[in-house]
Amino acid sequence: MCAGCISLGGRGQLRDWEIFNRPDKGNNPTYAFPAIWAQAGTRKPVARVLESRIQPPYSGSSGLGANNAPGLTRLASATFTGEFPFARIDFTDAALPVRVSLEAFTPFIPHEPDDSGLPVAILRYRVSNPGATPAKVSIAWSIDNPTGRNPQKDTRVNDYRASDRLAGIVMGNPDLPAADPLRGSFMLAALLPAGHDPSAGARVTYLRGWERSRWWNSPMFFWDDFSADGELGPEAKDLGTVGALCLGRTIASGTHADFTFLLAWHFPNRTPRRCGWSAPKGEEDALIGNHYTTRFADAWAAAEYAAEHLTALGQKTRRFSAAIRESTIPPVIKDAATANLSTLVTPVCFRTADGEFHGFEGANDHAGCCHGSCAHVWNYETATAHLFPSFARSLRAVTFGYDLDEAGGIRFREQLPHSGERYNLAAADGQMGQIMHACLDWILSGDEAWLRDMWPRVKRAIEFAWVPGGWDADKDGVLEGVQHNTYDVEFYGPNPLCGIFYLGALRAAEEMARAAGDTTSASDYRGLFERGSKWIDANLFNGEFYVQKIQGIPKDKIAPHLVSNMGSADTENPEYQVGGGCLLDQLIGQYLADVAGLGPLLAPANIRKTLESIWRYNYKRTLEGHDSVQRTYVLNDEPALMVCDYGKAERPHVPFPYYAESWTGQEYLAAAHLIFAGMTREGIEAVRNVRARYDGERRNPWNEPECGHHYARALSSWSTLLAASNFRYHGGRRSVTIKAPPGFRCFWSTATGWGTFRVTQTGAVLRVDHGELRVGTATVNGKRSTPDATIAEGKELAL
Repeated sequence: MCAGCISLGGRGQLRDWEIFNRPDKGNNPTYAFPAIWAQAGTRKPVARVLESRIQPPYSGSSGLGANNAPGLTRLASATFTGEFPFARIDFTDAALPVRVSLEAFTPFIPHEPDDSGLPVAILRYRVSNPGATPAKVSIAWSIDNPTGRNPQKDTRVNDYRASDRLAGIVMGNPDLPAADPLRGSFMLAALLPAGHDPSAGARVTYLRGWERSRWWNSPMFFWDDFSADGELGPEAKDLGTVGALCLGRTIASGTHADFTFLLAWHFPNRTPRRCGWSAPKGEEDALIGNHYTTRFADAWAAAEYAAEHLTALGQKTRRFSAAIRESTIPPVIKDAATANLSTLVTPVCFRTADGEFHGFEGANDHAGCCHGSCAHVWNYETATAHLFPSFARSLRAVTFGYDLDEAGGIRFREQLPHSGERYNLAAADGQMGQIMHACLDWILSGDEAWLRDMWPRVKRAIEFAWVPGGWDADKDGVLEGVQHNTYDVEFYGPNPLCGIFYLGALRAAEEMARAAGDTTSASDYRGLFERGSKWIDANLFNGEFYVQKIQGIPKDKIAPHLVSNMGSADTENPEYQVGGGCLLDQLIGQYLADVAGLGPLLAPANIRKTLESIWRYNYKRTLEGHDSVQRTYVLNDEPALMVCDYGKAERPHVPFPYYAESWTGQEYLAAAHLIFAGMTREGIEAVRNVRARYDGERRNPWNEPECGHHYARALSSWSTLLAASNFRYHGGRRSVTIKAPPGFRCFWSTATGWGTFRVTQTGAVLRVDHGELRVGTATVNGKRSTPDATIAEGKELAL
């Protein structure tokens, strides 16, 4: 995570090398491919590129061109199985005398951000010999040095290096300027078999570079060399920049052998300009760095670390994967929840040299999209708080630190570095959501010291709503002011999106105030919450769902930093409003309240009716006949939940942007809320519809876009697992609540640990696979006990 990534395609090919301090869709070295050579007994050897055949369309100005040698013979077919963080490819080719599969992963271990943030991809090929005679097998990787190239002269260099564990090619370009964002190192390495005894059949050969030549002679010379005997060398006198590394084994009849390759990188020169982040004026080229490059001196050091700890890293990653797989919740929920965790691995997310976590909203092809760990987008996700709580706290430290202005307004986009002026806007939904997230962080951890430190700043943030000309200037529990929000415009007057979020923030602030000993504030917030809740039920609920009461406001009555240039130019007769539409995320405040266990924010019957109305109006079982001139994420016969529906009300002449779109991040939110409310069939159907669209054929299962690839809002998919798990924890009270039938099993996580639980006829058994869990009281299907215990890693507790 947060270290860049290289993607694996369905044929076994590498694609989208995004390791150079920015998103980089379509960026690939001229050559980067594996090859296999196999000989059974004395039969004629077979050599193939270790990918399956290239699929149509076969188009281009030069056909398929020459890059990556598309004319070399590849394997007949492949079956790709994705279960993030693992990918498995089973190759098939009748001409090959052995069977080959690939397992690819990078370590992903909840609660261990450093070991989950290694700049290393692990490619483990397993070769089985089903024949009656031993088979000689070699796998060779060839990669063109991917480090930066001097435009005047190509001075890239490759060197061979070996240790007890690794052998490989270290690639770099020391002649690049020191601050160049492509200056760094790359490592193509092979994990050496135990003992690395050539007499036992383990052979390492290499070329620091293919022979330099004209036309397409270089790949031809390589293929001639490798296909002849499954080894590389001797080297030519004049070497090019494509390094090659070959590992050979002899595999006995009926056995298998692993060929493990590591790709590692080290590129420290991240700047705001390079990655697409907004910076204070004059700081665009400031070095903000990468955390992973502070841990390792170069790519070789990163690869050595991974090799030394590979067994433990793999075991912990498998433990997490197994805990999810063995959960008895619907498979489509497990798929959605884990698939979108891949966003944390993409260049959407990064850690600066100081270790702090930052996230774009998404990624354009060659730059981040919408900088700033945007509060009103990252509000939707719950994965960081449950799986990587240090990331959640990092986000909160900025939100209630650098981004918090003197009046208590949260400027919802962080600038880097933290110098000069802040971003110029506060968003009502972003502010209220971050208050709720701070409460969730405390609930999951029970860390009173952290809460007491945060509380004064959280208090300033909730009370910012009351400034003159602000969101709730008359302090009545209702947001009537100008409310910038996730739709990139301002809503004028009371509306469910921001208003119910405010109720959630008041409840969250009440809980935190009581825990921090500020009982006077807690009582004030409670009173505001109750008045606001009653008002919204009485005035915004139309009998089916909640609507907006549009109220214009003179410009001179609006507090500073609340109005953007993207919404209505006329503040007294505003355009770009919701009006009487049924908004898909109108209950987002209640959604986060359900995740945090804060209880109903409105009349429960009205909440239920609203969810039923969202399912009735926003759910389109086919998009045939749905006319939209906006961005298109769903079309034709595909079903989806739409951002807003005007079937029960006249659409404003100029409605708010995006109303006719469909965003997976909102669909997951609605699905989770439906499941929380007991509308499980509808919630599962909503998730199934999304994942059917991202099925690997229509769309990439690990890239759900909105404003950019790998959009962060879609991390709300984790909430569907939370809703389906029937597991709740309150760290401040050290209480566990489980409500599920006997035989149910599921993954759980808090800010202190994670593991699994299983429900029995008499109670439940809670297991900790990582960290610890403090349990004072436990309630399983209504039966309460007081174990008053701390469950250590690897231990179980019967409840």
